[in-house]
Amino acid sequence: MADTATDTLAKKSTDKNVISGGHLVARALKGEGVDTVFTLCGGHIIDIYDGCVDEGIKIVDVRHEQVAAHAADGYARQTGKLGCVVTTAGPGCTNAMTGVACAFRAETPMLHIGGQSSMTQHKMGSLQDLPHVDMMTPITKFASGVYSTERIADMVSMAARECFNGAYGPSYLEIPRDILDREIDRTKAVIPEPGHYRFSTRSIGDPADIERLADILVKAEKPAVLFGTQVWNCRGHEAAVALLRQLQIPGYFNGSARGILPPGDEHYFNRTRSLAFKEADVILIVGTPFDFRMGYGKRIRNEATLVQIDQSYATVGKNRDIDLGLAGDPGAILEAVAAAASGRTDNGAARRKGWLSYLREAEGKATDKLMPLFLSDNQPIHPYRVAWEINEFLTEDTIYIGDGGDVVTISAQAVQPRTPGHWMDPGALGALGVGTGFAIAAGLAHPQKEVLCYYGDGSFGMTAFDMETANRFGVPYVAVVGNNSAMNQIRYGQFAKYGEQRGNVGNKLGDVPFGTFAEMLGGYGEEVRDPAEIGSALRRAREEVKSRGKSAVINVWVDPNEYAPGTKAQTMYK
Repeated sequence: MADTATDTLAKKSTDKNVISGGHLVARALKGEGVDTVFTLCGGHIIDIYDGCVDEGIKIVDVRHEQVAAHAADGYARQTGKLGCVVTTAGPGCTNAMTGVACAFRAETPMLHIGGQSSMTQHKMGSLQDLPHVDMMTPITKFASGVYSTERIADMVSMAARECFNGAYGPSYLEIPRDILDREIDRTKAVIPEPGHYRFSTRSIGDPADIERLADILVKAEKPAVLFGTQVWNCRGHEAAVALLRQLQIPGYFNGSARGILPPGDEHYFNRTRSLAFKEADVILIVGTPFDFRMGYGKRIRNEATLVQIDQSYATVGKNRDIDLGLAGDPGAILEAVAAAASGRTDNGAARRKGWLSYLREAEGKATDKLMPLFLSDNQPIHPYRVAWEINEFLTEDTIYIGDGGDVVTISAQAVQPRTPGHWMDPGALGALGVGTGFAIAAGLAHPQKEVLCYYGDGSFGMTAFDMETANRFGVPYVAVVGNNSAMNQIRYGQFAKYGEQRGNVGNKLGDVPFGTFAEMLGGYGEEVRDPAEIGSALRRAREEVKSRGKSAVINVWVDPNEYAPGTKAQTMYK
């Protein structure tokens, strides 16, 4: 006999005085500013869809939950709002875990709502039953089950609030099916009112520390600043640029902060960070941790005055002693420091012209050194040539996505986005397969812009089928595949450690003409083996995407025996 509380065939009530759990989820999401939900359908979660339809929330259904989670991450990065992914129980949740973990390490505000079997079937071995909350707790800022329909909206708001508590990150809510399907009197539902339960996160910390940092920067002879992902996430990029200009300080950028300044700007530097850090008397690190990308802070010399600003108190001074630390909103802190320095008759700006000129000359020399690789005519194609051609192809309206190992590492040396928010990469988790979800998200967030994703062939194979999702939702993009038929970043390490005879074990892939993949989906595809044809192939792809409304794939056959310098030095493990 069917349990009426969990019967999936139960009819939707027409009583206007009651509301179901799924509709409470949708109403709460709308209150949080969520306008798009990324999902893959499942019986546990369908009432949420019904609620989203009533609330005008767009439902983007993908072919794999990993893509849904990456898309929610990407949508949050592009819009500055809460991203949302909804998955069914069991494998729906486990498939999404990589995307949630990626958002956790990248500090992206994202809410994952997962289904669960009915409370009436708890511990009975129901379909897709797993301890989701226990599994998600280590990779989220907040994880909880919801065990009362009356509390659903309140719990959604609580989880969303935690996504913006300190350093941003994901939260997880598990909602059993009978809790979602149950209908209650509308007057008994707890629905927090938007704007009345969140406080401002734009904290500047101790005002005395603001004055101290202003004093340090004003007196510095050779200061340097590195801006990280948090600066973009909190939309503090304008304050960052204003401080550079006011005090005449060279700026360096990593993660999502790339693009805050366009190439050619007098305060934009990207090839001389090691030199600047070696000679600077003051180094300011804003919104990026001392993790493996920073050599855990050990590459910064002890003689420099080191200051760190971060949203998380726990990150300030982690792995590396500092001279001054400030926990708070990076944008608000930078604004306050600029204001504190503005009243100085001598803010040191004039003295630093020579320092900027010195670094600019070094930038030119570093670029000249790389140009033979960027313009290499070698066949198979040098991967640096691909990255250079992509950079030449970009416009101010092109959002660039890097998805791969050496693909991202090499891109960081060649690709220079022209606009804030126009660089996307996996972040510190280093997950492969982020590109397709990011591309879908970027297209939905900015339908008037062009999206280009540069994949390694390994990463492309992981999530490429959701290119159909991009086409289906009207957000086609240009995909470039750097195809060396291998997981090459790992392959190098194996060669170095075990020699040539065992270097290809577990990392070689087949030679796949991925251009035909786009054609299968009704789009444009092309195989490129001559470096002189890369630029024209990209331009053809751009025009075909516009005319057909389908994604294009340019499959570039690159040299499998060329690697990024960081790969050769195995810096990711040091």
